[in-house]
Amino acid sequence: MPVSSQVPVFKLYGEERAWPTPDLIHCESIAERSRQHGWEIRAHLHSDLVQVLYIQSGHAQVEIDGQVCRLDQAAVQVVPALCVHAFHFSEDIQGHVLTLAQPLVEHLGVALEQPPLSGSARYPAAAHRARLDVLFDTLAHEYGHHEVGRELMLQSLISTLLVWLARQALADQQGEAQLSDRGRKHLRRFQALIEQHYRSHQSLDWYASQMGLSVAHLNSLCRRLAGQSGLQVIHQRLLLEAKRNLVYTSMTIAQVADSLGFSEAAYFSRFFRRGAGISPKDFRSQR
Repeated sequence: MPVSSQVPVFKLYGEERAWPTPDLIHCESIAERSRQHGWEIRAHLHSDLVQVLYIQSGHAQVEIDGQVCRLDQAAVQVVPALCVHAFHFSEDIQGHVLTLAQPLVEHLGVALEQPPLSGSARYPAAAHRARLDVLFDTLAHEYGHHEVGRELMLQSLISTLLVWLARQALADQQGEAQLSDRGRKHLRRFQALIEQHYRSHQSLDWYASQMGLSVAHLNSLCRRLAGQSGLQVIHQRLLLEAKRNLVYTSMTIAQVADSLGFSEAAYFSRFFRRGAGISPKDFRSQR
């Protein structure tokens, strides 16, 4: 069953009530909500909301669609709609969470050639702290005070943020363009093949043969562009699906193992523990 039909959908984390204000905007400090939940925001998604987290200081562990990253420096994290995400924050976390309704994002992004909030993205912000601190502090003030021109000011500030995000995305693209286009095409082809065949446990030799590459060349591409060996890329996709099934379905561990092409549940458990550092049973109970 698709993940989106299994994951709880909230307006804001921990709330199932209607949008709390008539605005298409919600702004609060990271601590304001995460403190209520022991500094941990469990895996969930938003069907029609986009979030921008500005982490000023402290530490954050960010998980988006199974990919985990630890942030120890100032950063801006974009969380698009329909994206399964979770966070764990240190108790000294400082920063803001800006939540925007999708229609507002689309309206304000019309003038930009490339919408900056259409996908998950993370941008280092240490070099931009002065500007971003003022921007988010002003956003928080305008959101919390109903002064003349509030709506126009909020939209202007959000437009400024969208432009900043679009520029960061463009800079990233220009940096990526310096890498081999052919190598990236090969990597995308490899990932597409994995998506089709990861349940059949094909060898790296098989994938390389399908792509007309040597195993050494494929491994080199994966290490350079994905930071992992080819076999690790395959195993990470299999592990991600295993985690999704353990958390968001009621299948037994044996059924999960069978659905992922493992001949024995014990083999699956060894594979999972090797990749996740924990048994499938313990992983499920912790989540």
